[in-house]
Amino acid sequence: MITFERNREVASRIAELLEADLLLYEKGIFRQAFEKYRVIVAVFATGIVVRDIAPLIKDKWSDPAVVVVDSNLNFAIPLLGGHHGANEAAKKIAELGAVPVLTTATEVHGKPSVEGIASRLGCEIYNKESTVAVNSALLDREVEVLEVKGPKIVVVDEDVSVLVKKKQDNGPDN
Repeated sequence: MITFERNREVASRIAELLEADLLLYEKGIFRQAFEKYRVIVAVFATGIVVRDIAPLIKDKWSDPAVVVVDSNLNFAIPLLGGHHGANEAAKKIAELGAVPVLTTATEVHGKPSVEGIASRLGCEIYNKESTVAVNSALLDREVEVLEVKGPKIVVVDEDVSVLVKKKQDNGPDN
């Protein structure tokens, strides 16, 4: 949660709701936040945030999710990483009265995304480049989710997303 001192009250409400740290703006704060947090909420004008994060943006898989909230708590705008936590944060901020401005195609049309399915199933996406084609397909039709238990060899086309279950840490005896 990043803000100017003058917006501390609104930012504090959001930080409390999201159980997030509250950082006051200073030069380089977005760079620090990009290195430390997976989701960044900023109470600023969108232009300020865009200019500050533009040189930091690498790709959707390594960048943190970024949500911009106006200082009157009217709108929560996922700027980066809609499928990677920004949409979820914006929807949560809606509990304080802000309208979440979601623009990811799957969200807009009420469809699931590969990233959302992976999260729900406790999986990681193995072949991330496939998500463009599969998310596009999810907009047009039902896409079957298959679970294959091994040992097996699975051969897939490039428009098939492969989700790998995350390893469970069950303590030191494993």
